[in-house]
Amino acid sequence: MASQAHSLSYSGCNFLRQRLVLSTLSGRPVKIRKIRARDDNPGLRDFEASFIRLLDKVTNGSRIEINQTGTTLYYQPGLLYGGSMEHDCSVLRGIGYYLESLLCLAPFMKHPLRIVLRGVTNDQVDPSVDVLKATALPLLKQFGIDGESFELKVVRRGMPPGGGGEVFFSCPVRKVLKPIQLIDPGKIKRIRGMAYSVRVSPQMANRIVDSARSILNKFIPDIYIYTDHMKGINSGKSPGFGLSLVAETTNGTFLSAELASNPQGQGAAMLPEDLGRNCARLLLEEIYRGGCVDSTNQSLALLLMTLGQQDVSKVLLGPLSPYTIFAAFEELFPDYV
Repeated sequence: MASQAHSLSYSGCNFLRQRLVLSTLSGRPVKIRKIRARDDNPGLRDFEASFIRLLDKVTNGSRIEINQTGTTLYYQPGLLYGGSMEHDCSVLRGIGYYLESLLCLAPFMKHPLRIVLRGVTNDQVDPSVDVLKATALPLLKQFGIDGESFELKVVRRGMPPGGGGEVFFSCPVRKVLKPIQLIDPGKIKRIRGMAYSVRVSPQMANRIVDSARSILNKFIPDIYIYTDHMKGINSGKSPGFGLSLVAETTNGTFLSAELASNPQGQGAAMLPEDLGRNCARLLLEEIYRGGCVDSTNQSLALLLMTLGQQDVSKVLLGPLSPYTIFAAFEELFPDYV
């Protein structure tokens, strides 16, 4: 067993998730100190502790040590094992927070991963399950990760602060990734979307669709935005509504944007018309930024290129997000971050 003296050492809570994912993929232990050491409430947050428990579930033989205040974490990764499991995510963050990391880890496990995640499916912070299904899954298929068992499905929808959503994700095992050549994004040929509402009037979703189309119809005629109004137990524990939009190009590139209403009891009430128009403008901004991968999946594409074969992969990106910049540097120079 490797000693803590040979582990990579980091300071602070920034990019904790990325560091633990890369540690798991590389097999190198990490020690992270001074996690919110000067904060009034120091140490790991509940959603970070939940993420560490998830890593412990999908691996076999991991060693995790946390001090009493939660400000120091030592993580020695075990074998990526996979299999069938369930996990209750913290409602402080969306399921997308956990799903983004599983998309990086799932193809390299010993057994195909089949997991049920429960919590918040759509919020204002993390990528929603709808966007990841529409953009991240096609990107993984470009790398050769595909098959009948490759699935991401929203069983129940849950909004903050109560959550109550449920998502099923399954992924086959791929030991070797195909190199990609994504250098021509092509022209926008269609726009698809999902307007959802839970524990509010079903008319909310229709009002979102009309307002979004009022902007997008000026640019392209092929627009279809589905409405999804779940009822009863499938609608989670809190009211809310939102919209996710995806633009597809002639060369198979997917660019996304999304917005969700403010959580119940937090902030000013948001009109569905304003939400629809603002989300449409965000999609136009994402298209203006360009690239063959949208801002949400830049770091995923770079990570899979790094883990691929020696053959050269090429991808055209728009302006890099801060998360992507750190992720790329950490993958290439882990000893200097």
